[in-house]
Order: sequence, then structure tokens, then C-alpha cells
Amino acid sequence: MNVNHKKPVIGVALGDAAGIGAEIVAKTAASGVLEEFGHAVIIADERELKRGMEIAGVQFSYRKAANVEEAAAMDGIALLDTKALDAYAVTMGEDSLDCGKNSALNVKQTVEYCMQGHFDGVCFAPNNKKMMKKAGFKLNGAIDLVAGFMGYEGKKGELSVLGNVWTARVTSHIPLADVSAALTVDRIMDTINLLNNAQKSAGFENPHIAVAAFNPHAGEGGTCGMEEINVITPTVEKARQAGINVEGPYPADTLFYNLFNGVYDSAVTLFHDQGQIAMKLKGFDKGTTVMGGLPYPVTTCSHGTAYNIAGKGIANNGAWESAYKLVCAMAK
Repeated sequence: MNVNHKKPVIGVALGDAAGIGAEIVAKTAASGVLEEFGHAVIIADERELKRGMEIAGVQFSYRKAANVEEAAAMDGIALLDTKALDAYAVTMGEDSLDCGKNSALNVKQTVEYCMQGHFDGVCFAPNNKKMMKKAGFKLNGAIDLVAGFMGYEGKKGELSVLGNVWTARVTSHIPLADVSAALTVDRIMDTINLLNNAQKSAGFENPHIAVAAFNPHAGEGGTCGMEEINVITPTVEKARQAGINVEGPYPADTLFYNLFNGVYDSAVTLFHDQGQIAMKLKGFDKGTTVMGGLPYPVTTCSHGTAYNIAGKGIANNGAWESAYKLVCAMAK
């Protein structure tokens, strides 16, 4: 933890200025959560923050800092004003190259301050990945952007969190037709390790992990697919021998029933929608994404910029609030 402050110092980026990011951060700040669980340093143009407060219909106190050292040491919510974007000139709910560039640079700055030891973790609001790419930044998912800013080339993966339930996926943004070939012992083992280590960093003493099957009914003994026999079961056994509390493979339709009823702490899924459908169905407005494997705690909410409701003041801040609380817990 940052020695200059009693609570973890968290760098906060407001996300894409044409979306709901500033609104949901403002709602969370006004509720007192930012100060209760950590010390937030917001990196943004002050006009973004003010417009977010106006849209949300809330007010809260913050102090502008001259530099990151002052921001990290001061009491209350701190703002490092980038003076980089006139949010009042942004059309809400529309793609903007300027917003894409601005939001990416704000994430970059929070990450760099974290690496320099000023912040204990990073929590950012939703970004527009398409506009970030068009602005010249390289990424598939948000974790690629963050890892690139860190210069981190190790094993990593996005983890989904809903309350005390965690999931991690072996494959993510690839076509379903390519998933089977991508399921290897090494990839599944890496995902189990990422999940196990991330949960321990969040306070789980010995996470109980279930691994999903790939085929219906877990392949029905090889009569409905061989991935369970050839790849998944051997990997689970390898992980168990390494001391990890893991079971499976289990059919996803029963695994998630047991997961949400407390039988397991977490699940490894094999492709994007296998886990995301269940998690978002149970808590669309509360889900959090953890950037697993990175050297520093980084979280965000599991939903996007919500352009369809941007600027209307009706966005639910529950997911981002959960993300902030979680990064504070991990930073401790």
C-alpha cells in the first residue's frame, strides 16, 4: 500500500467521454464509496468530471492537485486535471476519435503512475475499444491495452467477478469454430493458475475451482466429443497434483447452478459466452472485470459505454462501484 496514505490509493480514469463513464463514477463518488474504501485520484479533464456530475444530478467535493505526489497524499477525492478534452463539446452517445484517444491516454497515465509507486491500483470506467483502435492504440480486449502500457508480456487474462463468484475463460475473442483447436493443456493450466492466484490476492485462502466441459454432457464418455478425455481432464488432474483445489470437467448447465449456490468459489470456462451469459444474466449491473496476471491490481465494470442511455442520467453505477471496491481489496 502507498505509504503516504492509510487507504489504498487508486487511479481512476473516467472512460469514453461520450458514454456513461463520468456519470457512474460521479454517482459512486457522491455515495461516499470512493472515500470509504480507498483514496481516489481521478485523472481527467475537469470538464469531463463536471459534466458527469451534472448528468448524474449529484454533487461531491474534490480537490485539484498540482502533481501526482500532492494528489496521492491529500485527503478526500483528488483530481489531476489533464485539460485535454472539452467534454461539453462532445456529442453523447456517438463514436468520437478524440474521445477514444483521450480515454486511452488517461488509462495510460493511471497505469504509469501505478508503476511509479504513486498508486496501489487502477480502476477505469467503460471505454470504446473501436475508437481506441482508430486512434492508433493496439488492443483486442482492455487487458491488451493495459498490459501494453505496462510493457508486460507475461501470461494474463480477463476474469469476471460477481459478488464472491469468479470466472475465467481459456479463450475469449476468437470465433467459436476455432475454440476446440485452441484448447490445450498449457492454456487451460494457465487459466486455472491465473484464477487461483487472483482469488488468493483478493482474500480467498484456498479457492475451490470448477472447470467447465466443452461438449454437451461433458462429452458423454467420448461419444459426443473427445476434448474432455484428451485435454481437459488431464489438465484438471495436473492442477490437482500441483496443489490447486480444482474439480471437473462439469457440464456448464449444471456447473453454474452449483457455482451460484456456493458449491464452488469460481469456474474456468472454455469460451467467451459459456461464462459471460450466466454471469450477466445473474448480475448485469454488478459484474466486474479483473485484469488477471498483471503486476498491479486493475479492474473495470463488465459492461460497455452504453451509448444508448449516455447523457440521460439513468445509468446504473453498481458494476463500477463493485469494481472500485474490489481493486481496493486487492490493493491491500
